Amino acid sequence: MYIRFMQKKLISILVPFKNTDAFIANCISSVLQQTYTNWELIMVNDASSDSSYDIVNAFAEKDARILLLQNSGNGIIDALQLAFKHSKGEFITRMDSDDLMQANKLDVLATHLLTHGKQHVAIGLVTYFSKNGISNGYKKYETWLNSLTKTGSNYSEIYKECVIPSPCWMLYRDDLIACDAFNPNRYPEDYDLAFRFYKHQYKCIPCDEVLHHWRDYSYRTSRTHEHYAQNYFLDIKLHYFLEIDYNPNKTLVVWGAGKKGKKIAQTFIKKNIPFQWICDNPNKIGKQIYDTILKPFQYLENISNTQSIITVANPNSQKEIILYMQKINCKPVEDYIFFC
Repeated sequence: MYIRFMQKKLISILVPFKNTDAFIANCISSVLQQTYTNWELIMVNDASSDSSYDIVNAFAEKDARILLLQNSGNGIIDALQLAFKHSKGEFITRMDSDDLMQANKLDVLATHLLTHGKQHVAIGLVTYFSKNGISNGYKKYETWLNSLTKTGSNYSEIYKECVIPSPCWMLYRDDLIACDAFNPNRYPEDYDLAFRFYKHQYKCIPCDEVLHHWRDYSYRTSRTHEHYAQNYFLDIKLHYFLEIDYNPNKTLVVWGAGKKGKKIAQTFIKKNIPFQWICDNPNKIGKQIYDTILKPFQYLENISNTQSIITVANPNSQKEIILYMQKINCKPVEDYIFFC
């Protein structure tokens, strides 16, 4: 049973949209069906060329809680900034215009947030759905993300992938302002926001309920836009690693000499950050890449006080590495981080 006096607190739902006329009516309907009714829905049209605007406008004319705006800038970050500027709620959340809310989503998130207080992030389990079925990759991401959310341990693997479900979080307005959300224009914006929560040490509140239905389809933004390409993910990981977790008093070690390993090495060289480079490829061991000699994995035993960035993606290999790290008393993040 959820706390009904909370209905006094206004929840602002920020929703950028662009060319989602096939789904946006169902999205808004799922908001209208919420058991928690004290909300405002701020919809920002980001240069749609389909009938999305007209559909939202029809809803806005019938319900004063829905505010429809035109994006004065360009792209989802500008749209989110505009929506937040016009919001009035003490609690802030966001929604994707092609997704669906479980009827109790706002109720559950607001209850958790009020119970735990400020400097907490309320999150919920998510489930993907698609008329063509869900790919194995997305299903794995859903399972992995939900496993973290159930225990509130989301930050433990933040350098692997976005650990906060982008359309299924809620926090106090003051906390969103404190972490300077949506500023600057750094993509992917949802991953950047997760790192901001992590940097400010906002605790993730565990949740074991599915609150959000995440729609997948071939032309969805996260599949098609350049801002969600892997190079953007790696850039954002490196940016926040150097800002938050990098320890210059340790010897930095890069594991792997594939595309990710090379990009990481290039970044450290450009920033004049010293590092050792190891790999398991016999064709690369002993050779120089970017004037740096690659050494075998065993060389790690010759280095004391290390901080490793590991680009090995194979799950079985990762398990072996974790066991090895435990054996030599190395701790996650402090001594090693998986960048994959």
